[in-house]
Amino acid sequence: CFMQNCDILRYPLCCRRGHFLHGPYPATHFGPKACVLPNPTSVMHIQDPASQRLTWSKPPLNVLIIRKIRDETLLEPFKELCRFLVEKHLMVYVEKKVVDDGSLMTDDSFSAIRNQLCTFREGYDDISDRIDLIICLGGDGTLLYASSLFQGSVPPVMAFHLGSLGFLTPFKFESFKTEVDKVFEGNAAIILRSRLRVKVVKGMFQRNEQLFSTQGNGIAPHNHINNEAGKITLQLQVLNEVVVDRGPSSYLSNVDLYLDGRLITSVLGDGVIVSTPTGSTAYAAAAGASMIHPNVPAIMVTPICPHSLSFRPIVVPAGVELMITLSPDARNTAWVSFDGRKRQEIQHGDSIKITTSCFPVPSICCHDLVYDWFDSLAQCLHWNIRKKQTRLTDASDSSETEN
Repeated sequence: CFMQNCDILRYPLCCRRGHFLHGPYPATHFGPKACVLPNPTSVMHIQDPASQRLTWSKPPLNVLIIRKIRDETLLEPFKELCRFLVEKHLMVYVEKKVVDDGSLMTDDSFSAIRNQLCTFREGYDDISDRIDLIICLGGDGTLLYASSLFQGSVPPVMAFHLGSLGFLTPFKFESFKTEVDKVFEGNAAIILRSRLRVKVVKGMFQRNEQLFSTQGNGIAPHNHINNEAGKITLQLQVLNEVVVDRGPSSYLSNVDLYLDGRLITSVLGDGVIVSTPTGSTAYAAAAGASMIHPNVPAIMVTPICPHSLSFRPIVVPAGVELMITLSPDARNTAWVSFDGRKRQEIQHGDSIKITTSCFPVPSICCHDLVYDWFDSLAQCLHWNIRKKQTRLTDASDSSETEN
């Protein structure tokens, strides 16, 4: 569990969205049994990152394994992990399509273990209230997928690096038994990866270009909001980013960006990325954004190839609500995707509302949340790696150079 000094923090309940800079107070119970170790020395609004420790109110019993599919190299690690957990008398949940893999079905030595696995199907079976711990085998995509399965409280996630990049997967599988046992014992370091709460609303706006106009240097709203109109067609929790782009059209994307109901700019270009600090090292980084540590409460807005040299990425407080709509004079529709999934078309009158979610992803650290992040920057993105400058041999060389 995760407890803090409420007299110091003065946060509202996690289900109520307050209007304050650091965003909503995140839920600190992860699944049925996990939470973060109490910290009586919290100061001001943000807990000391070094004190974010995982503990268990009750021993964990149900473990979900997320395995990267279509990768034969993960079969043996998957079988080893399943055997290890089953022998510890734990309930192991696995997606049905993973268990139905042809190589596993024909493996007689694994049949006894396979028969003890609990299976589920995405979109059909709700396991959100059963899982105590999630273990990911693969790359960063496995952690993104695990996040998508839990649209409310997320159990702690332990990710093993068995994929391509592995920025979000700090653990090495060679020592998986020791590392898993440490997590079961509790008191592991965790990082709370904030998510975005996204709503897609159809028919919220009425186009009325004569009501508002741009005057002087100020920007006024183009559209008239009809509060009684609009239908929420999609609600999601997003770990990395929301991407709005021009889709298959050859025209520039032209969307309006609102912050807490006020139009702040129009985006002309290939699109715009709204990302979490975790997502700042993904698509946003490729589009020229800064990389933000996941413990920073913020939302990043990054244009994609903007048609303006002065349009730089910006960072806004986590507590604000962003809204994206098509501009009235847009020549084409736009397309939106959420962590690379559920891609759909956005038309005139539609809106995308984005704010920080109350339900972060508690990601278990291999060392600590500072070391792990900088290690990933160096190992995966080769951050600030260059050939070292040679030192001067003696003092005479230094004086000659100065002269």
